[in-house]
Amino acid sequence: MGWLEFVVAYVVFFLSHSLPVRPPLRPWLQARLGPFGFTLAYSTMSVGVLAWLILAAGRAPYVALWDWAPWQVHVPLIVMGPVCLILALSIGRPNPFSFGGARNDLFDPARPGIVRWSRHPLLLALALWAAAHVVPNGDLAHVILFGTFAAFAVLGGRLIDRRKRREMGAEWQRLRVAVEDAPLLSSRGSKGTLARLVAGIVLYATLLWLHPVLIGVSPLP
Repeated sequence: MGWLEFVVAYVVFFLSHSLPVRPPLRPWLQARLGPFGFTLAYSTMSVGVLAWLILAAGRAPYVALWDWAPWQVHVPLIVMGPVCLILALSIGRPNPFSFGGARNDLFDPARPGIVRWSRHPLLLALALWAAAHVVPNGDLAHVILFGTFAAFAVLGGRLIDRRKRREMGAEWQRLRVAVEDAPLLSSRGSKGTLARLVAGIVLYATLLWLHPVLIGVSPLP
């Protein structure tokens, strides 16, 4: 298949992530699947297509852009720790500024959690994941793959800010200022935060274990 599979997987990935969330398709799907069913189906599809895309990049013709060195392996190993913690602290938490939030009506700008550090924590995690994996994967297919993800995450935050400002009006600016005035660290709600931090550590260990099974390459040096 060579480059053809990679190109097809690339196109399918972006179509599958753009079409289902656009009107009128998203309301039509949510009406038939329900909000939870839509989220579950969309998440399952996203993970499946992403796995295919990564595997297709590995099967694409190898065109080296820089030489591999042993130190490069440590970059994703180090960066993926914060990535897993960011995911654990953000998924399912109220966040009216970005996607992936839950129960946004309960968002307290005085206790914004991870949102105090980034309005788009999931995109931040995606950017860090992608940028870290570029370093030990210096061939053309993987640089295209991870480089595009990193660029998408950076530009995506700006696009979401623009859309949210339009949708929320003056409320967006009021919440943004309130979040910026909140303390960077807060002891309130520490029990829930501790549980999420533990979940992030478990996620990191799970990814280390699954990486050779799913990707076929051990992330350990």
